[in-house]
Amino acid sequence: MPRPYAAPGAPPAAAVSGHRYSHRVEVEEDRVLEGVLIAESLRVGVELAGVPLRVTKIARVEVEGAAAGQPQRWTLLDFTGEEADAEPLAERLAACLDPTGGWYVNYNTAAEAFVVFPGEVFRYPRGQDPRGRAEGRRRAQDHARSLGIPEAQLDWRD
Repeated sequence: MPRPYAAPGAPPAAAVSGHRYSHRVEVEEDRVLEGVLIAESLRVGVELAGVPLRVTKIARVEVEGAAAGQPQRWTLLDFTGEEADAEPLAERLAACLDPTGGWYVNYNTAAEAFVVFPGEVFRYPRGQDPRGRAEGRRRAQDHARSLGIPEAQLDWRD
């Protein structure tokens, strides 16, 4: 939904209500991406940099059925970012994820789902193309299985 925007230098709309100076235009809501990064999935010694992200929540969880090479406790970082950064973020994550342990990162924009593995990125449409969505998800899940990621962990949101 668009949010009101006051022209630069204009007083707040409440201050000019009913006055001819209440110049306002509508702009679209910021386009964002949202996802979860498991801190333990990053290779030791790498930095994820160059794409601004906002951490919205940090949680520690105990995992049942962790894959071989995965710890039993994970640190989950919920994040948001600009939709325009979705592709550069995928490239950087693919270079930063540990190739051992069966790791991936999932995030979504309004239109696409991204599932990023070490050295591999899958992206597919959300919602508007059910066939494309199902095929894209299947391809990403098949790749995950080939890496030894347990079925219980193939539950990403798209």
